[in-house]
Amino acid sequence: MFLLGKVVLMFALGGVPHAGEEALRAPVIQYHPGPEYGAEKRLFQGIPGIERAPRGRLWATWYAGGDNEGPANYVVLVTSADDGRTWSSPVLVIDPEGDVRAFDPCLWVDPDGRLWLFWAQAYGHWDGRAGVWAMVAEEPDREKPTWSSPRRLWDGIMMNKPIALASGEWALPVAIWSLTPTISGPQVRDLADRSGSLMVVSTDGGTNWGLRGKSAVPQRSCDEHHIVELKDGRLWMLVRTEYGIGDSYSSDRGRTWDPGGQSHITHIPHARFFIRRLASGRLLLVKHDPPDRNTRSHLTAFLSGDEGQTWQGGLLLDERRGVSYPDGVQGPDGTIYVIYDYSRRSEKRILLTTFTESDVLTGVYQSPVARRRLLVNQATGRN
Repeated sequence: MFLLGKVVLMFALGGVPHAGEEALRAPVIQYHPGPEYGAEKRLFQGIPGIERAPRGRLWATWYAGGDNEGPANYVVLVTSADDGRTWSSPVLVIDPEGDVRAFDPCLWVDPDGRLWLFWAQAYGHWDGRAGVWAMVAEEPDREKPTWSSPRRLWDGIMMNKPIALASGEWALPVAIWSLTPTISGPQVRDLADRSGSLMVVSTDGGTNWGLRGKSAVPQRSCDEHHIVELKDGRLWMLVRTEYGIGDSYSSDRGRTWDPGGQSHITHIPHARFFIRRLASGRLLLVKHDPPDRNTRSHLTAFLSGDEGQTWQGGLLLDERRGVSYPDGVQGPDGTIYVIYDYSRRSEKRILLTTFTESDVLTGVYQSPVARRRLLVNQATGRN
């Protein structure tokens, strides 16, 4: 069991939270979700993540609940045993009690082959603190793996994948938003003085975590940052901002970061993007590339062979208005899997596309593994 501080330890031992600390209570995990979580009950869903277990089973997550982002939100997990052709109904739901919401989930297979399911937990929409929680499955290729108990790792929110550094350390891109809490009352825990795009590190394979450092790129917008380890040893942090993408660099393993500013990578304002190093050594970038430079449309994949200085190709994944929040993973055969949402409150679709680096470079879905708009899930609830 992780020692997560006196308050969380008290909850693990069955204590009652103090007023205003409800978000620190470990949620009951629904391993057999009932009809109340069925597709016809979900009025809203989106913000997905994807992972591939070592022998090929796919896992996908997103959050739903209520008709928008708010206290009714819960996290959903589904799986596929046939490379994404068909998907299960929800096999696990994280739904905290009361006005505590679970949101911004993230999946990651660590270097030891274990599947991590991370999510954020906060009172109301944003209580000023939130918290990063996690569970781990030791055998993620099983249809029904055994999960560890929920554990709170750190204050803040993390929705993009961790990174295993060359040093053997694991780094979490955790954000403490600079937003003013959207609630009032005893639940508010305003950490504005500690806000930033954090790098939280484990040196012992995920047993313990500690803050290494943080950047504070100007005009951050919910952060949603990625950390990339460059071949020269520096760390590159890319952050969602009001103007598109901001970035910052660290030359001391994340302890200090330069002041940062607008990245040379163009992107629309206020939108998530995805960047990850591939087995070939290239970097994959999935971002919006609309003609008007403002709309969440034209989700497109690019590649870089020079550490992100220039980008080649341009595979258009989905041109429709309302596509957003890409996340991805690469299989051992080179297949790239990218998941994203479409029309969260109308169509309510979670979609998957698969392609290769050659598809990206040519800008055409032409490889044998190339597939577009595979349906992972669609909610049908109507408000």
